[in-house]
Amino acid sequence: MKHIKTDIVILGAGSGGLSVAAGAAQMGADVTLLEPAEMGGDCLNFGCVPSKALIAAASVAHTAFRSETFGVTTGAPQVDYAAAMDHVKRARDTIAPHDSQERFEGLGVRVIREAGRFVSEDEIETDTCRIKARRIVIATGSRPLVPPIDGIEDVPYLTNETLWDLRERPDHLLIIGGGPIGIEMAQAHRRLGCAVTVIAGARALPKDEPEFSALLLDRLRNEGIEVVEGTNATAAARDGDGIVVDTDDGRRFTGSHLLVAVGRKANTEGLDLDKAGIKTTKTGVEVDDRLRTANRRVYAIGDAAGGLQFTHVANYHAGIVVRQAALGVPAKARTDHLPWTTYTRPELAHVGLTEQQAREKHGDRLRVVRLDYDQNDRAVTEAETAGMIKVMVARGRPVGASIVGAQAGDLIALWSLAIANNLKMSQISSMVAPYPTLAEINKRVAGAYFTPTLFENDTVKGLVRLVQRWLP
Repeated sequence: MKHIKTDIVILGAGSGGLSVAAGAAQMGADVTLLEPAEMGGDCLNFGCVPSKALIAAASVAHTAFRSETFGVTTGAPQVDYAAAMDHVKRARDTIAPHDSQERFEGLGVRVIREAGRFVSEDEIETDTCRIKARRIVIATGSRPLVPPIDGIEDVPYLTNETLWDLRERPDHLLIIGGGPIGIEMAQAHRRLGCAVTVIAGARALPKDEPEFSALLLDRLRNEGIEVVEGTNATAAARDGDGIVVDTDDGRRFTGSHLLVAVGRKANTEGLDLDKAGIKTTKTGVEVDDRLRTANRRVYAIGDAAGGLQFTHVANYHAGIVVRQAALGVPAKARTDHLPWTTYTRPELAHVGLTEQQAREKHGDRLRVVRLDYDQNDRAVTEAETAGMIKVMVARGRPVGASIVGAQAGDLIALWSLAIANNLKMSQISSMVAPYPTLAEINKRVAGAYFTPTLFENDTVKGLVRLVQRWLP
């Protein structure tokens, strides 16, 4: 067995692990990266990249249906599902070199394509190597969670890892799960010509503002998607060439394909964490606000850390760990400025506190300002007026924001910046956005915060009249 000494060993070559490896290696640390499966992890191979590529293909198909809005007449789109999946593959193949073993070896990273497990507090063992490291980073990601539904093991169900192998379009896609993955794939497949039924155990998109998710779900239902909320799938079985799903309210749903999208489970099995004194929780590895485990030599990041399961969170965690493991500078992770987006059309995005959370925390000090998309000229010209923005403000500073509408995922970034840097609404309102752009929505809602003070205040009006009398 080969013995290796290294500064940092990383378990997992997903987004977080790759970011730690690239950052630490380029700063001069000796870095060893372990990955038994595909480089790039879930995001590149099964998650963000393929799903957004399929959503893009579906959006093109949908554009043909609404072309008459712009005075353009087209025929009904002819969808080639296999060709759409080819687009998904091309997108992955284009991005893959950025995450490749060759690129990271070029950065000076020692890449070993094997799984690692702890054998002591500072040693990792693979099938061929024993690695002693000053610091260890657990970045093993997560996998689809399959609930204990009666008969599910006998049904050819899909997850986000196997969906991309399809070449023939499903006639009727049943989706168990009303979270972002389930909702995104529901709309994409509906726009590509499938019948779609979503079965959600509670409210669909439960982490988002109820009024915003309701607007989005209305859009999905108007597009012909059946969204069933508040009922749990209890059994699944084959029905000839199809699949049937029974629910706890006595209903039965029949489809040609089944996608299970009820959440994800952190990959911690097989790591022998107990040999390193590392504790776990129900959601992943237990960490403190510096992302350290009970073993201070070891960090956990991204999905493995059991928090928000997003690629950008893993990348953010990577930056926190690089500062500590490579530079020895203490750094703490925050969650209040971490945004998320559901990439439907319209998009649904959020950062910080919801209105209910903000009211519970700030009480009477909270003010809520909002603006509808139909007040934005660019939205009008693009016929994208269905949407709104809502910002929760306490003591003149934003503490949360929700957006449903075109490019919500891009627009929410400003509010993440504001919360991360404790900016005031006055600073945001002083921004100048080019006209006409959707970015003006952010500026205008910030300006709306000052409307009662500047334009609905008798004292201000009296002062202005007095000033006008004295002006030359």
